[in-house]
Amino acid sequence: MKSIFIDCNNQLAPVFARVRRPDDPPIAVNSDAFQSADLPRLLAGYDVCLDDHSYMPTEVMAQCRGLKHIVFLGTGASSYMDVPALNGLGIKVHTIKGYGDVAVAEHTMALIFACCRDLARMDRAVRGGVWDPLESMQLNGKTLGLIGLGGIGREVARIAGGVGMEVVGWNRSPRPEAGVALVGLDELLARADVISLHLALNEETRGFIDAKRLAGAKRGVILVNTARGALVEERALLDALGRLPAAVGPSRRALRSRGGWTACACRNAPTGQTAADLDALRKPRYVAGPGVRAVVEP
Repeated sequence: MKSIFIDCNNQLAPVFARVRRPDDPPIAVNSDAFQSADLPRLLAGYDVCLDDHSYMPTEVMAQCRGLKHIVFLGTGASSYMDVPALNGLGIKVHTIKGYGDVAVAEHTMALIFACCRDLARMDRAVRGGVWDPLESMQLNGKTLGLIGLGGIGREVARIAGGVGMEVVGWNRSPRPEAGVALVGLDELLARADVISLHLALNEETRGFIDAKRLAGAKRGVILVNTARGALVEERALLDALGRLPAAVGPSRRALRSRGGWTACACRNAPTGQTAADLDALRKPRYVAGPGVRAVVEP
């Protein structure tokens, strides 16, 4: 079977070269930029495509007659392709189980620290010439609620325990091996000072955090999403953020009461810059960033 690494960028190329072994099957490498419309030409004659994080539109992939497998170098293939539709075309999609568990968990904790210390707003204020220390929230003794207890969620639990947080979790199926106290979803929302999402995106979980569930959470909760953006109903989140008092400047009292909502969001694959995206970026208590990528040195 002929294979091609379709999007081996400059960062991945030296790593890929180091991990390849002499007895590995041959893999062609494409490092040139391309558009989705170029895929039929690039994939012609290949049975297997290694895809770092390139989009694979169904209508284009239907023209790739000989392709049998896509190996997505991560876990979130559904953000880049319609997996059931590709299966229907006879293309099987494979993912890398456990990819980035530690890196994403560390990034989750970084966002939690950034939110509870209000680092982004503090940085913007100082750059604007305002030197006014902010109150912050200490994580030790606070409750972290994990929604989803797969590899990433369990790693977040491990790190959070190290800083003295009480960790509770909810999973769609029982996960007694997760090593955290399992509670009902409503109880988790009501108890948690910080909520972190670690669910796969599918039709059952799309919009999982909606206005009703946000209303059941504590006032002042920190919501972190390092999974998929569509797990949260963006408009409901923005409406919750919009209920903050008008004065949200760098005041020492701004976080002391913890009376408003704080949201930390990390989107792995935005579908486009929508009005909701732009509104979110204007919220002083919304911290955003692109998805974390893990390159582990061999």
